[in-house]
Amino acid sequence: MVLFIFGAKTYQVLENKRADSLLGWLEIWNRWDSLHYLRLAEFGYTSQSVWKAWFYPLFPWSIRAITWITGNYFISALLVSGIALCVAAVLLRRLVLIDFSEAVALRSAWFFLIFPTAYYLHIGYTESLFLALAIGSVLAARKQCWWAAGSLGGLAWMTRANAAVLVPALAVEAAHQLWTTRRWNWRWLWIGLIPLGFSVYLWLNWRIVGDPFAAFRMRKTISVMAWAWPWTGLQSGIGNLHRGPSDAEIQGAQELYFSLLGLACIVASWIKLRPLYAIWATGNWLLFNAVTFLQSAPRYTLLIFPLFILFGLIGSNRFWNAVITVWSLLFLALFSAVFVRGWWVY
Repeated sequence: MVLFIFGAKTYQVLENKRADSLLGWLEIWNRWDSLHYLRLAEFGYTSQSVWKAWFYPLFPWSIRAITWITGNYFISALLVSGIALCVAAVLLRRLVLIDFSEAVALRSAWFFLIFPTAYYLHIGYTESLFLALAIGSVLAARKQCWWAAGSLGGLAWMTRANAAVLVPALAVEAAHQLWTTRRWNWRWLWIGLIPLGFSVYLWLNWRIVGDPFAAFRMRKTISVMAWAWPWTGLQSGIGNLHRGPSDAEIQGAQELYFSLLGLACIVASWIKLRPLYAIWATGNWLLFNAVTFLQSAPRYTLLIFPLFILFGLIGSNRFWNAVITVWSLLFLALFSAVFVRGWWVY
């Protein structure tokens, strides 16, 4: 609620405009990809919008389901994201409690909620739904409920491509349990459910275009981004530092800062956390860094949830707790203000 009020006040001051209703103030958050998700929720995947097969289906399908109750697609998107955010925060706290104290768990959830790009968790984007499912999958695996881990992982892969990292992450968790217990557990095979979510995405492409890999072929044809070594992406961020002041900061400095933050998280995760978390951090970091140029690194860093566990551990020191909190809140305000104006920011 505070975020939406802040966005409304910021928009009114910076744009010198007023909205004529509460819904108008909320709709300033309906930008970029959220517009496409709403259209998919309303009209579905059709041959007239082939390129929208790029978007994974669970989020727009969830919006459509809630709209049967609300009658408004935009409000439904906010509800899906808001409910999923609450679930993700609770599940993150419960996950951290397995290995660490209540204080660390609460700090981890706090830093998750105030991360500079946490506004994506509140609006019509997939981040909150994906994290609720991914963290739920990991928590289920840690609790030895492997059928739930596989099922939630499959739903996560119907939401975002990043869920592919769950397969090696949970496989490493199973190997870790095998190493510690010296006993085979057939329930680990429930991990095989996770790729079923991806098969739904392939089926969707086949139904629309007649080619299950159509989205990947279109990306290769249309997108200027391609796979590359991670240092290639970092070099692109450094190159953007020479652009105009605004672009140099948003597309250069901030992209680099969050990319390096993710890299630091990888190193710390391999040292301080369970291998499962290190695999998740490494895989997700490579997905947005092993490309020809950095784009949306701050947003994608939000998906590396082991980062918040590390923040929770560092936050036991009052000084660093204050530093992380102030940094998070200040840049959350900055990025939110830029976003509601309709400017490009992650």
